Amino acid sequence: MRDLIKALKALSDETRLRILNLLLERGCCVCEVMQALGISQTRASRNLSALYDAGLLKLRKEGRWSLYSIDKEAMEEYYSDLVDAARKALEGNKAVEADREKLKHAARIGPGCR
Repeated sequence: MRDLIKALKALSDETRLRILNLLLERGCCVCEVMQALGISQTRASRNLSALYDAGLLKLRKEGRWSLYSIDKEAMEEYYSDLVDAARKALEGNKAVEADREKLKHAARIGPGCR
């Protein structure tokens, strides 16, 4: 039950839902999340870590980049259901649509962008 509570807490934050929305589009590094949401590196990293620690994300190294993504195949079925529910709830939301549009122009910058 602790895992479920952790996942629900992770999804109970607007910034983390906005990040999840970006990751539903594609895998991202911290700097891409920063640019798309207009938030600081610290805030992006902290919220990505919360989603990762809750078991909702996977982390993959690509050269010097750390890329976060959703791995529905490896997660528990109810986690996948939670992600699907969040995706459906965000459909048509103008703010998250704007975030996805900004993500199209985000670039990986900085040394490793951690």
